Amino acid sequence: SKQDENMFRAPVWYPSLAAFTFPTMFVKLTQPEISLLAHGVTSGNQVRDVIRRLKQPMHMIPGNCFAFVDTVAPTDTSRFRDKHGAVHSSQSAWKYLARSLKVREAAATGKVEYVCLRPFRRMNNTREFRLFIYKGELKAMSQYNLVRHFRRLEGLKKDYWKLAQKFMDEAGWLLPCHNIVVDIYITSDNQVLVIDLNPWGNGTDPKMMNTWDRDWEEEVGVVLMPPPTRINGDVNVSF
Repeated sequence: SKQDENMFRAPVWYPSLAAFTFPTMFVKLTQPEISLLAHGVTSGNQVRDVIRRLKQPMHMIPGNCFAFVDTVAPTDTSRFRDKHGAVHSSQSAWKYLARSLKVREAAATGKVEYVCLRPFRRMNNTREFRLFIYKGELKAMSQYNLVRHFRRLEGLKKDYWKLAQKFMDEAGWLLPCHNIVVDIYITSDNQVLVIDLNPWGNGTDPKMMNTWDRDWEEEVGVVLMPPPTRINGDVNVSF
């Protein structure tokens, strides 16, 4: 239902989880502005108005910004590929949101109310994880960026699981429901920061858990990409 979907929007969960996520500011859009976003419009008088409103909060953020909307980030744009999504001016913040197919679709289907702004930080992709929380308990934690096997993660597995458990002890009661998927980032000083909340089940990628159709009562721990398999030496296959 609509109300259920709302709890996964950053402007909705942010007040509860502000202490466990990146500082974020929200700029509310008018209905016509949401329509401009849905159509990928990047110039004209109305766009100039919204760019002017984005300027002030962006000005308060030191350095570059990361701009996204309620439930979607423009990860499908060239700016994300080349600069991890860092934007400096309010013009480019709007431009890359309007160029993102994901953002345009969200705007067209009534899933956008705000432009969300936070300080840009270069994410180390070995530190992003997806947490699977079932009946209010942390059951599994998957490597998020399945680009390859990261050997260094094998040694950190136990520590990272402990950090995720500590996060649940402190912040679990603030999550909007008992079955939920939480994307987190672990900082170099071992802070666990929420990136995103996702609905439980189909529609959300189970990552290395591979399927939603499994026994979720069982605690699985950290799941990582396996090392590539190599066959060494002479292999004699005899039939």
